[in-house]
Amino acid sequence: MPEIIIRPARSDEYDQVARVWMDSWVSTGLEDASDALLEKLRARVPMEVEKGWSLYVADDNGKLAAMLALHVPDCYLDQLFVAPEYQGNSLGRQLLAFTRQHLPDEIWLRCVRENEKAWRWYEREGFALEKEQVEPAMGRMMKYYRWRKSA
Repeated sequence: MPEIIIRPARSDEYDQVARVWMDSWVSTGLEDASDALLEKLRARVPMEVEKGWSLYVADDNGKLAAMLALHVPDCYLDQLFVAPEYQGNSLGRQLLAFTRQHLPDEIWLRCVRENEKAWRWYEREGFALEKEQVEPAMGRMMKYYRWRKSA
C-alpha cells in the first residue's frame, strides 16, 4: 500500500470528507446511499468542526482514504470511517494509533450496536464495553466503549 498521510482536513475538503463518511457508513449495510444522507453529512462536517472536532483525513496522494474526528478535550473518538476500497488494509489501525498519540491515556467512543464489524474490531483493539443505550438523536441502540492506557 502506498504511503498514506494522516493530516488535518482542510475546509475545501469537507465535501470529500462527507462522501468518504457516507460511503463507509453505507458499506456497513445499515443505510442506503442517498442524496439526502450526503447532504446531511455535508452540513454536519463544518458544524461539528465549529463545535470542536479535530478533523483529520488519510490522504493517499490527493485521494481521501478515510476521515477521523476527535474531540480531544473529552477524550472522545467521534468518527472513524475508512472508504470501502481502503478497508482491510490496516488503515483503521493506523488511524487508531494516531488517535492514541493525541489521546494517550484514555479514549471513549460509541458504536451502533448493529455495526458488529466495527464494535468487534474495537474490542479486539482493547476497548471495553461500558454500556448500551438508545441515542435519542439517532434512534439507534449504541454501544459505549472505553480504552485506558495500561498502568
